Amino acid sequence: MQIAQLRYLVALARERHFGRAAEACHVSQPTLSAGLQRLEEELGARLVLRGRRFEGLTAEGERVFAWAQRIAADVDGLQVDLRAMRDGLTGRLRIGAIPTSLPVVSSLSAPLCAGRPGLELSVLSMSSREIEQGLRQAELDAGITYLDNEPLSGVRTLRLYRERYLLLTTADEPLGQSPEVTWQEAAARRLCLLSPDMQNRRIVDSIMREAGAAPRPVLETNSISTLVDHVRAGVGCAIVAQSWLRPPGLPAGLHAAPLVEPRREHAIGLVWREREPEPLLARTLITLVRRLRREGLLPE
Repeated sequence: MQIAQLRYLVALARERHFGRAAEACHVSQPTLSAGLQRLEEELGARLVLRGRRFEGLTAEGERVFAWAQRIAADVDGLQVDLRAMRDGLTGRLRIGAIPTSLPVVSSLSAPLCAGRPGLELSVLSMSSREIEQGLRQAELDAGITYLDNEPLSGVRTLRLYRERYLLLTTADEPLGQSPEVTWQEAAARRLCLLSPDMQNRRIVDSIMREAGAAPRPVLETNSISTLVDHVRAGVGCAIVAQSWLRPPGLPAGLHAAPLVEPRREHAIGLVWREREPEPLLARTLITLVRRLRREGLLPE
């Protein structure tokens, strides 16, 4: 069994097309097909459902795919570790972050890249469920997501900060000067909210139910900047995380008031796959977060 054969299976499962999988592996389609057939022969199991085109994986193929992902990721991690011992830290660190945490990511990116010219970052805005899947399939090295609401399995965690909730309005809106706003008061306004596939929205809905409120949003989106733009345009108010209003702070003409009755917050943290040894790229990020926490350079 060769690593290349396992990579062929991983690529085919992801691309769901023989030609695209071959292109992703930088080989010809006959080479990929022959490699998969040899893998099936060595394992004594049919892995791929073939017709005129790719039709899926067999049950055995799905099991081998799960192992192949882990093995390929371990080999990649080994190569990064060896290159770092020889040339210093190089490679691409892939981070998936829930949208409300994106303003905090830059607090990590700048010190992470400092003095590491060979390091590249990929930061993707993702839902918590996409982050969980990305970690499981070894498509991400780390994630930034909720720790105490719909917690992920098979991961290690490190807290970053507490997420608190605000009602964002225009300054001339009826609640535009209020020092605090109750969830019931917020539910009575025209609300712009994140879409239900976002965990932040599911948290907001849960708190609303706890407060005995039933909001009817006039806008749903998976983009926080879109929420802010619609508030600024006067479409309605929005419920946002306090982290989104970090420096440079609140846009001109807008007002943000803490939401109370109840006052709720949730832990946001770094998550990475539970494995030994920890890949060097992920371990570098973990070490940085721990240092920034000790030095008080991350929001509480």
